[in-house]
Amino acid sequence: MEYRLLGASGLEVSALSMGTMTLGGEGRFGAMGNVQVEEARRFVEICIDAGVNLFDTADIYSFGKSEEVLGQALGARRKDIVLATKGFNRLSPGTNKVGLSHRQITEACDASLHRLGTDYIDLYQAHNFDALTPLEETLRAFDDLIRSGKVRYIGCSNHSGWHIMKALATSERLGVARYISQQINYSLIARDAEHELVPVGLDQKVGIMVWSPLQGGLLSGKFRRGAAAPPESRLNSLEAPGTIDRERLYAIVDSLAKIAEERSVSVAQVALNWAARKPGVDTVIIGARNEQQLRDNLAAATWNLSDAEVESLDEISAIPLPYPNWHQQKFGGERNPPAKHVR
Repeated sequence: MEYRLLGASGLEVSALSMGTMTLGGEGRFGAMGNVQVEEARRFVEICIDAGVNLFDTADIYSFGKSEEVLGQALGARRKDIVLATKGFNRLSPGTNKVGLSHRQITEACDASLHRLGTDYIDLYQAHNFDALTPLEETLRAFDDLIRSGKVRYIGCSNHSGWHIMKALATSERLGVARYISQQINYSLIARDAEHELVPVGLDQKVGIMVWSPLQGGLLSGKFRRGAAAPPESRLNSLEAPGTIDRERLYAIVDSLAKIAEERSVSVAQVALNWAARKPGVDTVIIGARNEQQLRDNLAAATWNLSDAEVESLDEISAIPLPYPNWHQQKFGGERNPPAKHVR
């Protein structure tokens, strides 16, 4: 397993990390998985044996049950790993129960600590952007948590590029802790992040944590041209993020399958390997419904795509540049070189 520094911090994280949306099985999250404590303990041991040191969850996953299951599954191993969770979402009715106000952040963090059975969180992340709360309030709240010892580092998730830049500038102005990471949707299907989020991550050294690198299973190899959808998939009951161009999807999967066959690996491993090779990516979060899926995903860390293979996947999955990116490239290319395709 390769280890990388997360953003501009000294925190080392594994190139693959374990996501826990399949833990708990409550409500709408039951469609994603129903992993309970005993099986989760097995998942934790398999991951740690493979070199994974980062485990990511969120208070909204199974409405708190995922954190509870993960905390129990980690047990004494908690001290050996980097524990990350997220807050923002509403878990109960009433006022002041959602967002990134000082009160909500403080109460959400305390609740996560209780569910996880720990007295500190290594990486506490804003799960979304709160346009109604002043950033000064949000960042001071995070800084207070760090000063109290409840949190070690902070990060954000699902923010726009300008949100991140504004937050970094606010942190610098106030002299408080800054985001060291951004957790983003990034895959061969979802490459929009390359227009703003990847560049800001590279420029400002905000480490990228990739969520849904298999795009909800679409890049697992189970969805093929002319074939029936698998009986078990979160996409059977949940909408995939964004609008999926099926022809583009099948072309990408065909390319993945060709490389997978040549290398005697799974289609999912090729897709994960591609994500891990992209500029600015510090860790790729994998999930699993069962042990077989987990072991196969973890095997993606045991080999590397060639530059030529990465370039071929880049080409088949390319998307049009939006404005002003296309104008900068077409008429100012000399001063606006594109980011390299490989690390």
